[in-house]
Amino acid sequence: MDIYSLFSVLGGLGLFFLGMKLMGDGLELAAGSKLRSLLEKITSNKYLGMLVGLVVTAVIQSSSATAAMVVGFTNAGLMELTQTVGILFGSKIGTCMTSVLLSFDMGKIVPLFIFFGVVVIMFAKKNNYKYYGQIVAGFGILFYGMTVMSGGLKALNENGLIDNILMSINSPWLGLLIGTLITAVIQSSSASVGILMALGAAGAINIHQAIFIVFGMNLGACMPAFLSAMGAKRNAKQVAVLNLLITFFGVVLLVPVTMFLPIADTIENIFPGTPAAQISAAHIFFNVVNMVVLMPLSNLMVKLTQKMLPYQEDPEKDKMAVEFIDNRILTTPPMAVLQVEKEVERLTRLVRKNYNRSLIAFFDRDKSSIDKVLEREKVIDYLSHEITDYIVKINAIDIEDKDRQVVAAMYSAIQDLERIGDHAENIVEYARTVIEDNLQFSDDAIEEMRDICTKCQKLMEMSFAMFNAQGASPEQIERIIQAEDAVDECKDKYKASHIRRMDKKVCNAESGTVFLNMLIDIERVGDHAINVAFAIPNRQHQVTAVTS
Repeated sequence: MDIYSLFSVLGGLGLFFLGMKLMGDGLELAAGSKLRSLLEKITSNKYLGMLVGLVVTAVIQSSSATAAMVVGFTNAGLMELTQTVGILFGSKIGTCMTSVLLSFDMGKIVPLFIFFGVVVIMFAKKNNYKYYGQIVAGFGILFYGMTVMSGGLKALNENGLIDNILMSINSPWLGLLIGTLITAVIQSSSASVGILMALGAAGAINIHQAIFIVFGMNLGACMPAFLSAMGAKRNAKQVAVLNLLITFFGVVLLVPVTMFLPIADTIENIFPGTPAAQISAAHIFFNVVNMVVLMPLSNLMVKLTQKMLPYQEDPEKDKMAVEFIDNRILTTPPMAVLQVEKEVERLTRLVRKNYNRSLIAFFDRDKSSIDKVLEREKVIDYLSHEITDYIVKINAIDIEDKDRQVVAAMYSAIQDLERIGDHAENIVEYARTVIEDNLQFSDDAIEEMRDICTKCQKLMEMSFAMFNAQGASPEQIERIIQAEDAVDECKDKYKASHIRRMDKKVCNAESGTVFLNMLIDIERVGDHAINVAFAIPNRQHQVTAVTS
């Protein structure tokens, strides 16, 4: 055996994987917000979901990655199981795109793709252009690796060694097992089918041997979804099981059909003398027939999955756990950014609830509300820490500039939200003092305190709505600014009036101290609330325009 030919095979394989990754990552980054917008429009319509799954998989070049991504989305609460079924079917069609591209004979012009792609990467100033260069270069490297690998395999097969080994695969079930194991290790059916096509191009394997290996490769492609679901919620595990059932039933259906009908002969006659194209056709045949036959039965498969792995949603909303962010989604940066937004929006709801509950504790002298506020404050602190850590991970990967701005805005908002939570904690401590020391306030003091607290509640509601919507009209911005000014004016006005009451002995010193501290906390809550409202990029320009 020529050791240098083996080196060529390994080097070609390395280039093949590198090209696939470069092209897939470049496509994903170039698609950016479009991919994110596409996934946001997922509905329970399984046929629309199938189209989405097809497109997304064609972009990222891996049905395994799409299935793992869907596991992450479901675990993060972005999708329901019924919404994933169409995407999973579509992903299995979309993964055929790579094999279709590889079936064309473009070996002579491939070096030009590498050259022009690298030139764009090196000299383009905008990130989007660099992504396009990465796509072109990855495409070229993918093909070049295929050519090098095929050449090395041909040299290795000159003495018939590989041919003899593969000829021993005379059992459909053995071929199925080999295909499953290879793809389970590689974790990409696109890559494993590409390697099989290289063997075909080298004349080392024919379609009659390869077709059952291809079926097994589709089955082995389910492994990444299972690995991704490890440690996930039960609903995410359901996605992994459903993904396996779709392919498993396809194998159960099509292996006997292919054994007893001349499927391989038909493919060979349609694409004579082109083993790579024949293997690509077998890959397409499996996934298209599987989709046509099983898609109408998908609701039954969903029910079967739910019976095999029953799941019940935890009704406790304030649990000490993230609901949307998930490390699995980091492989799809635009969606990771979207999930940060959702988690921060959840944080705004918890902060508002805690502020409102702290006021109930103070005005109603409610001890149970004190405990609820302190318990929820632990959740707020936990979420703030977890989201911040996740943002650090996002910043370590390549994302679009506008997404990076959004992530920076989320980080800024988290700091203010956490401080509002701290002020709510201060308020319940004042409530505890009022209850334990039986402090009394005049009717005027209570009326003033209710007034500024209500104004702050309104400011917080408008601010958080503006932040979560990531946009507002000039009129809405003006109302928020006026609301914050009203809180500041009330603080100064009511501070002065309460000092006068203390001078007149209407309120004692201890009650007065609590009242004045409350005013300071409420005013600072208002400051942090408006900071949240204007955390999104370019908001400061809007403020300048309104106030100038």
